[in-house]
Amino acid sequence: MTIVLPENLQQKKQESAEIELTPKEIVSELDKYIIGQKDAKKAVAIALRNRYRRRKLPPDLADEIAPKNILMIGPTGIGKTEISRRLAKLTSSPFLKIEASKFTEVGYVGRDVESMIRDLVRISVDIIKSEKVAEILEKAEQNIEEKILDCLLPPLKNKPEGLDLDDPEKFQATREKFRIQLREGLLENRMIEIEVKEKMTSPFEIFSNAGVEEIGIQIQEIIPGFGGGKTKRRKVKIKEAHELLMEEEQKKLVDKEMVNRLAIEKVEHSGIIFLDEVDKVAGRETGQGPEVSREGVQRDLLPIIEGTTVNTRSGLVRTDHILFIGAGAFHVSKPSDLIPELQGRFPIRVELTSLDKKDFIRILTEPENALIKQYVALLGTEGLTVKFTEDAIDEIAEIAEKVNEMTENIGARRLHTVMEKVMEEISFQAPNIRKKNITIDRKYVQKQLKEIVKDEDLSRFIL
Repeated sequence: MTIVLPENLQQKKQESAEIELTPKEIVSELDKYIIGQKDAKKAVAIALRNRYRRRKLPPDLADEIAPKNILMIGPTGIGKTEISRRLAKLTSSPFLKIEASKFTEVGYVGRDVESMIRDLVRISVDIIKSEKVAEILEKAEQNIEEKILDCLLPPLKNKPEGLDLDDPEKFQATREKFRIQLREGLLENRMIEIEVKEKMTSPFEIFSNAGVEEIGIQIQEIIPGFGGGKTKRRKVKIKEAHELLMEEEQKKLVDKEMVNRLAIEKVEHSGIIFLDEVDKVAGRETGQGPEVSREGVQRDLLPIIEGTTVNTRSGLVRTDHILFIGAGAFHVSKPSDLIPELQGRFPIRVELTSLDKKDFIRILTEPENALIKQYVALLGTEGLTVKFTEDAIDEIAEIAEKVNEMTENIGARRLHTVMEKVMEEISFQAPNIRKKNITIDRKYVQKQLKEIVKDEDLSRFIL
C-alpha cells in the first residue's frame, strides 16, 4: 500500500533519515547498556543501517529489498531482549516484544498472529500522536488560557449583571492581571464552570477466536451525540479544567487521519517485532489429537514474517519490511527444527555467549544503568552515601556465577537476586540509620549470603 504524504511531511521524513546512526555508532550506544555480545550487536547494527540505505534507493528497487531478519540463539539473561529494546529506543521505532508461545493456530481459542501487527500499530499511533501533540502544545496552551480567562472574566458582550467594566481599556487591564496570576499558578484552586464533551461509557468490543478486539468504527462519528459528543457544563478547579481542555484541544488540533497515515508509514518502514521463545514453537508433532500444534503456529507466523497485508483500526498495513528478531534458548530443540520456510525467513543467525564472572563485574559497574549505580541512587534518597569496594563487587560476581552453576543458569538476572539479598538489611533499615556513610566490602557480602550459598537446597528457592 503506497501512502502519499504531503510535501512538508516527506521533507521531514528525509531529514530524520539523514541523521541515522552508522553501524559503529549503534554498537557504541548499545555498549553503554549491554556488556559483551559483539556479534549480536554487529548484526542488529547492520540490519538497522540497511533500512537507512533502502530509503535512499528508488522506490521500485527499495520495494524489492526485504529486511534481513535475525535469529538470536542463547540462554536466558544474556541480553537478547535488551539489545532489541535499546535498538528501538535509539531510532524511536515502534517496538513490540511478544512471546511466540502466546499464539495459537487458526481454529483455536487464543491470540491470532495478526494481533501483534495491530499492537504494533497502536504503539506507533501513540508515538506519532505524542510528536504531534508536542508540535501543537504552544497553540493549545494559548487557546486554553483564553478559554479560562473567558470563564473568569466573560467578554463585555456576555458580562454578568453588576460587573462594572464598561470601559474596554479597564476590562483589558483586568483581564491581563488575571492572565499574570494564571501563569504564576495563583488561581489553580479557583472554581470555574466549563463546557466539556461527555465521554462514551465503554468501548464496543467483540469476542472472536482472536481474543477481544475493539471494533474499529467510532459510532459517535457516524451518529453525533451517540454515547458521547454531547456537551455538559461542569464546575471544576482551574487546575483540573486545564487538563480537560487540553484533551479537547488535542482532539481539535491533531488530525487523526494524518496520525493514522504516519503511524502506518512508520510501522511499515521502521517497525521492529521481537519474537521471543521461538524455540517453544519449534519441532514437528509426533502425537495426534485435537490440540494446538507447534508446527501450526509456525505456519500461521510464516505469512506475517514473509510479508502480507493486515487490517487494523488505522488502516491496512503491509508487513514486508517490518524487522523481525527471533530469540530462543534452543536447549531442547534447535533452529533446524523450525519448518524450512520459517528458517529461510531468518537468514542471520547469531549465537550469544554465556556470561562469566568478568562479565558480571562489568555489568555491575560499567553500563549507564548499572545495578550498583541504581542502588546507590535509591539509597541516596534516604540521605545515605553507599560505597561498594572492589572486593565486594568481585564477591557478588563470584557468588552469582557459582549459584548459576549450582542451580539454573539465568545469566545476568542472577545479579538482581544476589544484589537484592545483599542490600536487603540496609534497604529495610535505611530511614532509621544514623551513620550516613556506608561501605560495603567482601566481608559484608559474605555475611549476608553465607547461609544461602552454603545450603544448596535453600539457594534453589531464594537465589
